[in-house]
Amino acid sequence: HKWRFGLAKYYNNNALFSFSFRVSFMSNQKIQKPTLTGQRFKTRKRDEKKVFDPTQFQETIVQGLNQTGSDLDAVAKFLDASGAKLDYRRYAETLFDILVAGGMLAPGGTLSDDLTRTEFCLFTAQEDLETMQAYAQVFNKLIRRYKYLEKGFEEEIKKLLLFLKGFTESERNKLAMLTGILLANGNISASILNSLYNENLVKEGVSAAFAVKLFKSWIHEKDINSVAGSLRKVGMDNRLLELFPANKRSCEHFSKYFTDAGLKELSDFARNQQAIGSRKELQKELQEQMERGDAFKDIIASAREEMKKNNISEQTMIGIVWTSVMSYVEWNKKEELVTEQAIKHLKQYSPLLKAFTSQGASEILLLVKMQEYCYDNIHFMNSFQKIVVLLYKADVLSEEAILKWYTEAHVAKGRSVFLEQMKKFVEWLKNAEEESESEEEEAD
Repeated sequence: HKWRFGLAKYYNNNALFSFSFRVSFMSNQKIQKPTLTGQRFKTRKRDEKKVFDPTQFQETIVQGLNQTGSDLDAVAKFLDASGAKLDYRRYAETLFDILVAGGMLAPGGTLSDDLTRTEFCLFTAQEDLETMQAYAQVFNKLIRRYKYLEKGFEEEIKKLLLFLKGFTESERNKLAMLTGILLANGNISASILNSLYNENLVKEGVSAAFAVKLFKSWIHEKDINSVAGSLRKVGMDNRLLELFPANKRSCEHFSKYFTDAGLKELSDFARNQQAIGSRKELQKELQEQMERGDAFKDIIASAREEMKKNNISEQTMIGIVWTSVMSYVEWNKKEELVTEQAIKHLKQYSPLLKAFTSQGASEILLLVKMQEYCYDNIHFMNSFQKIVVLLYKADVLSEEAILKWYTEAHVAKGRSVFLEQMKKFVEWLKNAEEESESEEEEAD
């Protein structure tokens, strides 16, 4: 009995071990899952590409504008509400085409052949500044509500400017006034003016005529300083002459054209920018001549020729020469060494400075430039008096100019420091002047 019981237990244990081993072995084997060749995955709805079809969008916008009519407040409310239902992001160009021209524009600026149009748009509105200001508010509200339209709107304006030849004169005038107002409000960047430099638009005089209306409305909304700031920001301040063909691209022609159109402030700005550009070119040329080691007489002759050509005064010229001379050298960073370096350098170039200080006003301006330079460049703070003495001995500066600068013509930059530096030298000049006067009286 015990023997049979033990044998049964042995077989049971073996069977259990064998089963456990088989289960463990099978669990370690990779089970091949059945696959279907050519299996298709369901595309998520958001990944499905929608076909670009602006027809339905166009019909909805046109119908809404026809219902609101010429009530621009109602138009603004309609556009605000429709943005929640319509895909403005996808059909931004279509939306702006309709608001401006009444329908979709074909290349070149003509309306496309489809009949889905509205008579209530910018091009059919009254041609006056007040109406254009009201339309500007419509666009302003729309873009503030749907910020993602900003880029698309700017691209639309660029496109419209390229299509100017396809519009009537009245349509161009309205677009110009609107663009000026939008620029004043900051709705678009002045970089859109790049489109006006299109060769065909410039050649046929379209760009210049458009610019007159644009700048008039822009300056009316802001002022010339604001306009100038916006132009400088995008590097357009030196490109205004490009509104004219090459054979008319002169400061004189620009000035006459825009002055006759009632934009003298723009003419003055362009003339000033032209002068600044000429001065920069002159300074660059002076530095190149010094680097080449050209003779002073050649540098002076070339500078005087440029003065005559660009109507540059001696006071302006001495400022350019001073800047060129001081920019030509890489200065030592140690204060105790820079003075010695400056004295040596300016002694060499004193004949160049002397050539453009024949007038008292030029000497005063040079002293002011020196004062500003020594203040702006901290290592030169203790060098001012020594430089003045050097140029006095080199006959670049007269005692009259130095005394006038000391008493009334100095500027605020570092005033107390530089006046203190100059105190003893000024006293010496005054005493020398008094002694000279006494000697002259005794001689008489």
